[in-house]
Amino acid sequence: MRFRDKVVLVIGGNSGIGLAAAEGFAEEGARLVITGRDPATLADAAGELGAIAIRCDVADISTIDACMADIRRKFGRIDVLFVNAGIGAFAPVRDVTVELWDEINAVNARGCFFAVQKALPLMGRGGSVVITGSIGAVMPIPGNAIYAASKAALRAVARILGVELLADGIRVNMVSPGPTETPLINRNIGMSEAEVQALRETMISNIPMHRMGEPEEVARAVLFLASDEASFINGVDLCVDGGCVEL
Repeated sequence: MRFRDKVVLVIGGNSGIGLAAAEGFAEEGARLVITGRDPATLADAAGELGAIAIRCDVADISTIDACMADIRRKFGRIDVLFVNAGIGAFAPVRDVTVELWDEINAVNARGCFFAVQKALPLMGRGGSVVITGSIGAVMPIPGNAIYAASKAALRAVARILGVELLADGIRVNMVSPGPTETPLINRNIGMSEAEVQALRETMISNIPMHRMGEPEEVARAVLFLASDEASFINGVDLCVDGGCVEL
């Protein structure tokens, strides 16, 4: 019960790693708030978890403002913030458009940054922020330029926030999953079902453990970093990747 009576906000908590982490927080006593873009999956997850659901699309900064205002009215504070929103896209360099670049970065880099920034007035000493990164930020995967750039930017932001917010007693860490079996892999913009399956097989062949990760395996790392068990850990990028990379 590491999160008993703590107010935990999971941005992007309606599926995949976010949902698995939300389940873990709820099981350990959190007063849980989850956000997502899809009203149907958000409502289903909230009902399953006994959580408060707030529709929020981090690409639209005004919805982040509304989310934080709602939490202020209901709880007055945030003890743990898990920023898990993200979208993917694969495109060869020659096919990258300005519109696609902006669409991915509006969520993965800009949106996630402002989710943290706008939560800070509700956070105090002992607070913890965990951000979902990706090993794609450091691996030269063909076709992954946009996604990799967005996650690399977020990794830099997380490390800087980890230093800046220490004076306020707030820790900031990142979890970078390797290939993980979540709905995100099936929603890569511009990829057909057959291309997604080929990507999955390629990724598995390059993972030393020869399998995809499960959302619960990443979620366990998230909960550890968010908890007081990690009280002397700050600014790390923890890879949960089956042995793919060393940072």
